[in-house]
Amino acid sequence: MKRRDFAARVAAIPVAAAVATTFAAPFALAQDHTTRILVGFPPGGSADVVARLLAEKMRVSLGQNVIIDNKPGAAGRLALAEVKRAAPDGNTLLFSPSGALVIHPWLYQNLGYDTTKDFTPISLASTFDFAVTAGPGAPAGDLKTVLAWMKANPGKANYATSGAGTVPHFAGQLLAQASGVPMTHVAYRGGAPAAQDLIGGQVPLMVDTASETIEHHRAGKVRILAVTGEQRSRALPDVPTLKEIGIDVTADAFFGLYGPPGMAPDMAQRIDRAVASALRAPDVQEKIYALGLVPAHSGPAELAAIQAAHLKRWEMPIKASGFKAE
Repeated sequence: MKRRDFAARVAAIPVAAAVATTFAAPFALAQDHTTRILVGFPPGGSADVVARLLAEKMRVSLGQNVIIDNKPGAAGRLALAEVKRAAPDGNTLLFSPSGALVIHPWLYQNLGYDTTKDFTPISLASTFDFAVTAGPGAPAGDLKTVLAWMKANPGKANYATSGAGTVPHFAGQLLAQASGVPMTHVAYRGGAPAAQDLIGGQVPLMVDTASETIEHHRAGKVRILAVTGEQRSRALPDVPTLKEIGIDVTADAFFGLYGPPGMAPDMAQRIDRAVASALRAPDVQEKIYALGLVPAHSGPAELAAIQAAHLKRWEMPIKASGFKAE
């Protein structure tokens, strides 16, 4: 009897192994997925660069592939629309500058999404202000010299940004109003192409994140004349703020990671922990600071509160600008 029992057990081993494999395989496949982080701007811009820095570290923390998928167009709205439609399974996320979330609701009556309801806040990743940069198409001198030249040459008084309806767009409008120099906004499909036209002399001035022009500034191809923050940038300690120059304008923004609507809180928190870990890495911090940005982390609830505060802050300046979205 014992021999028969032993033989039966041995014979059952392949069957049991096959059954175990059958049940284990779907579970393994379910765990082996890739997370896409959509960025609504072209490669090479500040949003793209920071998203890639985070993704590299998040791969390790999450134990899975994390890739960046650039979806440029409509100043970030195409990426937002795609993430809103995605399943809330953590496979599709959005890395976005705040403009698409806090500026666009005041510009467009039919966005197709509600920025406070149709996305799950996950992590604040960085805060930043903006650089006012002159290219070879502008005269030598400080910002007031350039503004005086623009006032005397209204046909050349243009400034470039990464897109219409962005925070830099309206920071430029505030600069024009405060300085009394009418300027025409020239919108690009991202900061990188705007910077190239600035270097080429097609536009004399650019207002955007310092990361778009800081290396060109260091190389002497362009000149960052001012920053829009309350304080000087750590990466540009010799560059004054607009307030120091005598122009009463400040403007700042943030980068945030979001998911589709309806993400489970524990999933959002798991991803948030991976972002927090990435931001603690000294090499990530150093690279973000070098771009003229500030690494800064807050979790889901804090990011939602920061977004709400920025949304309220920009309401009146945008309405006062009279800008009509297409």
